Amino acid sequence: MLNPRLHADIAQLTARFAERNPFQHVVIDNFLTPEFCAQLLDQFPPFERGNARNEAGELGAKSTVEKIRGLGPAYKQLDELIQTREFLDLIGQITGIANLLYDPWYFGGGTHENRAGQDLDPHVDFNRHPVERWHRRLNLIVYLNHEWDAAWGGSLELHSDPRAADDRIELITPLYNRAVIFETTETSWHGFGRIALPADKKSLSRKSIALYFYTTERPQDELADTHSTIYVDRPLPERFQPGLILSASDVEELRILLARRDQHNQRLYRDVTQITNQLEQAQMALHSGRLGRLRYLARKIVGRLRAR
Repeated sequence: MLNPRLHADIAQLTARFAERNPFQHVVIDNFLTPEFCAQLLDQFPPFERGNARNEAGELGAKSTVEKIRGLGPAYKQLDELIQTREFLDLIGQITGIANLLYDPWYFGGGTHENRAGQDLDPHVDFNRHPVERWHRRLNLIVYLNHEWDAAWGGSLELHSDPRAADDRIELITPLYNRAVIFETTETSWHGFGRIALPADKKSLSRKSIALYFYTTERPQDELADTHSTIYVDRPLPERFQPGLILSASDVEELRILLARRDQHNQRLYRDVTQITNQLEQAQMALHSGRLGRLRYLARKIVGRLRAR
């Protein structure tokens, strides 16, 4: 299933991964054998089969299927391959990360399909597995697009720091049978620009398979508090300068940017509300029952003593 040259090229791939441009990653063309890659594309699920709701719960232009094993024989083979110790050790050799773990839940991973108009703001990924609490260490993405032009958008963007004025961006076009492996840390900012297909290519979409890998431990200098995905809103395009007369496309661009910022704010408000409710429930549990009554009596006694 894998290109047999991967083993022969390990030293070269390891050197490229370590370059940190802008952070550790490696691009591998012809990652899979031609026959196996063709099978994965042939068995790629229809857009309607996946979950096309965004993080705000709204229907969007991105469809995902996390549990890939049931998509067809090729995906069952892929699922069996990536959990083998041989495969995990191969990726570990390339990246220098030992004892990698396969995610049987495919949280956030699986097949991804993005249609025209879809983009992905720069972000760093959630850093702990939601169930096992493992540390998320690597993303491996395989692209399945026979026909793609960088001018259409949709290229993977690796950012040095999207919040900085001197942000450096490495662009990777999502070409067929191209794999990208990159580290997931607190500074591995990535996303992709809005897809704008020409009129005669509207039937195309950006297809990929995303695989995430974990470890039980990680280096001390990479540790951080557990968090969900952290986004940075895209800045205004450079053409927005004093004196600009807004065109219809300019107004649409501003509308999209403002709507995206509202989505991110709504997600944060929703998370804060959920956490507040969980805290209130925990406080109610602490103050109920025998332990709660003892705490209540203790506070009354302390209050009376202080009043004397």
